[in-house]
Amino acid sequence: MGGDGATTAGQAPQASAGEGQGGWHGLAADLAGDRQMFRVSWGKAMMWIFLLSDTFIFGSFLTGYMSVRIAATTPWPNPSEVFALTIAGQHLPLILIAVMTFVLITSSGTMALAVNYAYRRERGRCAALMMTTAAFGALFVGMQAFEWSKLIAEGVRPWGNPMGSAQFGASFFMITGFHGMHVTAGVIYLLVVARRVLAGRYESTGNYDIVEIAGLYWHFVDLVWVFIFALFYLW
Repeated sequence: MGGDGATTAGQAPQASAGEGQGGWHGLAADLAGDRQMFRVSWGKAMMWIFLLSDTFIFGSFLTGYMSVRIAATTPWPNPSEVFALTIAGQHLPLILIAVMTFVLITSSGTMALAVNYAYRRERGRCAALMMTTAAFGALFVGMQAFEWSKLIAEGVRPWGNPMGSAQFGASFFMITGFHGMHVTAGVIYLLVVARRVLAGRYESTGNYDIVEIAGLYWHFVDLVWVFIFALFYLW
């Protein structure tokens, strides 16, 4: 019995070491397999990491904007006047910004529906809704281009501003331009994925995670706009 006990005692550390080695081998297999890790697909994990890094960038931009505005020694332009439009003789403050916000928020709804239809394998409806989302995004970018052209025509530049504080132009073009680049990239991304869905590329595997991943990116872009809208246009 003493010998058996010694053998058991001697084998216990080896079993423990084997378990630890197996754990590391399992982690390596997850990393090398390019499939899943911690029950989350690699595509989703990488998108979340990208969005987290993008959050820091947008957060830095918006924090810098708030610091510059608070520290400005010259009057800051009134957004209700700067971004107003005259339609049919009526002076409408922030009307364009309101429409842009409505369009972008609506696009989040169509994107959510697209993800729903993707997992139901209704690829026709999924692709149609993704294209609709991309169309809303393109409309948003078009309205933003109009907004830019209007301010440029009024003399606003990144290095100067006839309406007040010079930092206004730099903040406006940097923040809205960076966000507009994200929307433009998202439009292209959605169209590419929609084309692949419509062609049945994911039908054989039944794995439509790519649609959900595209949705994560699009919802992030919409959420960032809410903060830009609140801090830049309403403050």
